[in-house]
Amino acid sequence: MNCSTVKEGKACPFMTAKGCSFNGGVCHEIVEACKGCKRASEISSGWYCDAYPDPAKKWAYGNCNLATHVTNDVTESRAKLNPLKASKRKNR
Repeated sequence: MNCSTVKEGKACPFMTAKGCSFNGGVCHEIVEACKGCKRASEISSGWYCDAYPDPAKKWAYGNCNLATHVTNDVTESRAKLNPLKASKRKNR
């Protein structure tokens, strides 16, 4: 259904015939960490996330998994080498 509370006219999974079913009944504005994300859109009453109604909860325990402006650095870890086995391989 389309939102009728904050983001009027936009499709929202939390909107029901009785109104917004999200906790509190309205979407919350984005936090400072969301600045620069492609999912943030400006509505007449402020900036809101198009993907999640409460962005502060997404950032509470680290990076938001929906953020488009954050890159996750993947480090390649090498397996621990057993020195005893390495010396035996060397002697072959």
